[in-house]
Amino acid sequence: QVQLQESGGGLVQAGGSLRLSCAASGRTFRNYAMAWFRQAPGKERVFVAATNQNGGSTYYADSLKNRFTISRDNAKNMVYLQMNSLEPEDTAVYYCAGGTFLTSMPVHYDYWGQGTQVTVSS
Repeated sequence: QVQLQESGGGLVQAGGSLRLSCAASGRTFRNYAMAWFRQAPGKERVFVAATNQNGGSTYYADSLKNRFTISRDNAKNMVYLQMNSLEPEDTAVYYCAGGTFLTSMPVHYDYWGQGTQVTVSS
């Protein structure tokens, strides 16, 4: 089992950057594909990015791949999301998730963090 805790959210001006972190507990972290999702108020949770177990493959939402970068450090049990050129539309709660497969479907992720709020002001 894996427990996940996000950090790094906050308030940033449009055009700025943030780096989200997700700390995972458990020795089996390296067995899981990891992903980031986000949920804006009143909207569904949507896929942002994912990386496979060794970090060698990544997968992004088409609209975000030029601005966001996912990475992981298995030695530290960490997953990161670097977000650049932030826009007010990026305002959401960002969630870290772990699962068996590299997929954009939230139903396939078994473990979720509590989320971290990102607010982008115009």
